[in-house]
Amino acid sequence: MSTPPAARPRWRPPWAWIWQLPADDLLRNLAYRRLFTSILISSLGGQVSMLALPLTAAVLLKASPTQMGLLTAFELLPFVLLSLPAGVWLDRVRKLPVYIAGEALLAVALVSVPIAWWLGWLAMPWLYAVGFVLGCVHVVAGAAAQIVLTQVVPRTRLVEAHAKNALASSGSEVVGPGLAGALIKLVSAPVALLIDALALLVSVWILRGVRVVEEARSAVDTHFMEELKAGFRFVRRTPLLVAMALTMGFWQMCHYAAVVVQILFATRTLGMNESDVGLSFVGLGVGTVAASVYGKRIAHKYGTGPSMLGGLGVAGVGWTLCSVAPVGFWGVAAFSAMLVCFGFGAVLTFINFLSLRQAVTPAPMLGRMTATMRWLMLLPAGPGALIGGWLGEHVDLRASLGFAGFGAILVAAVAWRASVIRHVHQLPSPADETGGAARAAVPAEALADLPDAEPVR
Repeated sequence: MSTPPAARPRWRPPWAWIWQLPADDLLRNLAYRRLFTSILISSLGGQVSMLALPLTAAVLLKASPTQMGLLTAFELLPFVLLSLPAGVWLDRVRKLPVYIAGEALLAVALVSVPIAWWLGWLAMPWLYAVGFVLGCVHVVAGAAAQIVLTQVVPRTRLVEAHAKNALASSGSEVVGPGLAGALIKLVSAPVALLIDALALLVSVWILRGVRVVEEARSAVDTHFMEELKAGFRFVRRTPLLVAMALTMGFWQMCHYAAVVVQILFATRTLGMNESDVGLSFVGLGVGTVAASVYGKRIAHKYGTGPSMLGGLGVAGVGWTLCSVAPVGFWGVAAFSAMLVCFGFGAVLTFINFLSLRQAVTPAPMLGRMTATMRWLMLLPAGPGALIGGWLGEHVDLRASLGFAGFGAILVAAVAWRASVIRHVHQLPSPADETGGAARAAVPAEALADLPDAEPVR
């Protein structure tokens, strides 16, 4: 009797792993899965531009610390100019098309850099203009992307969604920087930006398949300035939002003081080349992966507010460590450790920060709240970039990192002592448009520490 032939293994599509996930996993939702995939792909390309744009300025154009500060300031200027009106406009239109158009415009802006380089036009003013365009897109399309997430994911699962999004980004940050550094060294920083542009176009194609039910709100019988003021009033009358805006604003000042000099510090003080910088930035991915994986667990154990503040302090420790790093092997190790601390601290902070501000805000106010909060927290970022550039040029690059590190630790300590954030352990319920319900989410003893908050009417 002959032995029957072995059964052929059944073909399984590449996406079959999705159906092995728990029944309630967010990735089983097609719309969220497309958002997640888009973030994963655009983040991988973003690792190239994260290194290529500042390396183009620092290495190819020999930018000074002050010029690096100006480059960052131009990227931040749109947040000051456009955040508030963009929030009102976003509450009147459908957000997904804005998000998609923004991804496409980013690709066009990045492609302009290698074109200008080939034509001999590339100079710092060109990079300033590109930075300004990037900032404009991040203001409008970035806010739209955050709101699209709330249309796809239930509010009660926002921490989980932000943690998964951070995991998508951090997965790219583990493998992306090393590849980006090698690519930049191989084909030059301007040409490498074409890779990010291609990734953005793939992201656009994926996002076009997302389906959300959203009706554009009519602007009839509404006044633009009144709506803008209503968004600002909502934030001002919600103590938790006020406390988070102040805390994140001062932390962003420290963050951008460090950002403008970290590439200069690596290449000029520590003597690292493009490949070395790229490999060191793998540390950023390691930190973000760790925070993405354990962020939900940390927030569950210690509370949403305490976890947010802890992340601020961890990032400050990293900058402080780097400011005293010696030249040589241990200096490179300290630079990598700084990136690990920043990756972990920033992701831990933002998955809780974004979840808190979205959970406490009613749906009709999300656009204006997002724009107002981004405007408030990034107002100090431009001065922070200029301070970092000035300290780096007139004192020392280490002084910029020291300012960022000690400042971030101080911000976290003061916010912890104020307790209005520290006492929030679970996501609050949406407030009404006067901020009233938000107070129910914060203990009375925490509110007492915020004397400038306007009483609920």
